[in-house]
Amino acid sequence: MKLLITLLLTILGSSEVLAENQEIESFSKAKNILEKQVYNNHRSTLYCGAEFDSQKKVTAPKGFTTTKYLKRAKKVEWEHIVPAENFGRTFSEWRDGHSQCVSSKGKSFKGRRCAEKVNTEYRLMQADMFNLYPAIGAVNALRSNYNFTVLPSAQSDFGSCAMKIDNRKAEPPESARGEIARTYLYMESAYKRYNMSSSQRQLMNAWDKMYPVDDWECTRAKKISSLQKSENNVVKSRCEASGLL
Repeated sequence: MKLLITLLLTILGSSEVLAENQEIESFSKAKNILEKQVYNNHRSTLYCGAEFDSQKKVTAPKGFTTTKYLKRAKKVEWEHIVPAENFGRTFSEWRDGHSQCVSSKGKSFKGRRCAEKVNTEYRLMQADMFNLYPAIGAVNALRSNYNFTVLPSAQSDFGSCAMKIDNRKAEPPESARGEIARTYLYMESAYKRYNMSSSQRQLMNAWDKMYPVDDWECTRAKKISSLQKSENNVVKSRCEASGLL
């Protein structure tokens, strides 16, 4: 009887869907899956609503402008909403390097390149598809690793696309704020080594309430859960409460 109970508990435990990515280690593979299996019928960027095709070519919305990264403005890129540096610096390989992080010329290196080479946990966090969204390349480049906030300036940096960047901070368009908020909340709940500041958490909780889920966000989460074999419990709970799942 005890053996049977143990066996049942093992089976139940193995069927539990994990909160964090344990399936995809490769950032390149994650981007390829997103493009071909998640956004294959929803080819629209997060911040600016720009259309893109299967060759990654962007059709910018009318009135979109940028004075920098003009070549990257023609291509879609996959942006970490929670910047890789925000969780990457919690890894010693990122901060200090590692004995395996030595170039062919014998020079030691650290940072993202080292963490990606040496640490499996980092690779899984970096490739978590819940944290990756399509963006016009120039917008991705200029957003960099800046945290989100509400900026006093009313002028967009990209013409008709209401994305603002100033003083190493970024303010996203209202249409993107709900998804951004729930991505930050997901990353903090799924990965113990990532924590937001209290002010960032307060903002994300506010945006989560102000900008509720829609059909696409729920569909996206469901697709990624199936492909990544993990659950975004933040989005899932909001979708269920809204009757969208």
